[in-house]
Amino acid sequence: MAFVTKKDSGCKTVVKGFLTGGTQAALTYPTEYVKTQLQLQSKANPEYNGIIDCAKKTMRQHGVKGLYRGAGVRIVGAGFQQMFRWGAYTNLTQVFRDEKTGKLSQANNIICGLGAGICEAVCAVTPVETVKTRVTDDMRRGTGKYSGSADAIVKILKSEGPLGLYRGAFPTILKQGTNQAVRMPLQVQIFSMISLGDDTKKQSPVYNGAAGFLAGCGSVLLTQPQDCVKSRMQSEAAKELYKGTVDCAMQMMKNEGPAAFFSGAIPRMVQVGMTSGISFALFPVISQLLNKVM
Repeated sequence: MAFVTKKDSGCKTVVKGFLTGGTQAALTYPTEYVKTQLQLQSKANPEYNGIIDCAKKTMRQHGVKGLYRGAGVRIVGAGFQQMFRWGAYTNLTQVFRDEKTGKLSQANNIICGLGAGICEAVCAVTPVETVKTRVTDDMRRGTGKYSGSADAIVKILKSEGPLGLYRGAFPTILKQGTNQAVRMPLQVQIFSMISLGDDTKKQSPVYNGAAGFLAGCGSVLLTQPQDCVKSRMQSEAAKELYKGTVDCAMQMMKNEGPAAFFSGAIPRMVQVGMTSGISFALFPVISQLLNKVM
């Protein structure tokens, strides 16, 4: 990243990442909720006609708070997610930077992004996404199994053990690894283009946010199939419907066709673009503030 320097490593980036993730998740959760609902519905018999219809029906049935169902674990989880992402990324860049110039090559930036994505998937994203998906799917089905995120965690651990929180781990690792391997270097390239190489803009939240938004949208094109399989694997009925990740993907292709792998692509592009843009805009701002006190 343009705003990540040789000085950005250690525990400071962990704190910056947590604050960035929590703030970003609180601002964008409704789009995450709508995206998940559109992915979980059947293509053969859809409940919603699109983004607007899903939001309207949710608010009609559950009020505005319905769009924030499962948000608690997502907000805290996003803090941990970006804590691991930025912590891993900034520390990996110190290993892969050129010792003489201090610069990070495009290839090494991809490697650092991949490592950051895998780290966040294993340590934060998979359990958080599992809980969020189970809670939203429970509300969609009207089964009333969970009263909220905390209740879902307790019941999943009691009935399925710790591994219950890691359902769909493989597609999640694939998705997050690809996400960051694409997004990190793409943000750098887009930033260079829109800033016209002006180094004084490296800490600009506007330029970094705009580049992050476009990089986030671009990464969706390569990771939407993994995200759709992940959501299906983390749904309430997954244990009865699928034998595993590969079986889930094969059934989706057989029963619903290739389009099933791109369900919710537009709301996810909006959501990922927003979250990426906000994250890349917030991180340098929070960095500057924390650098004054830490």
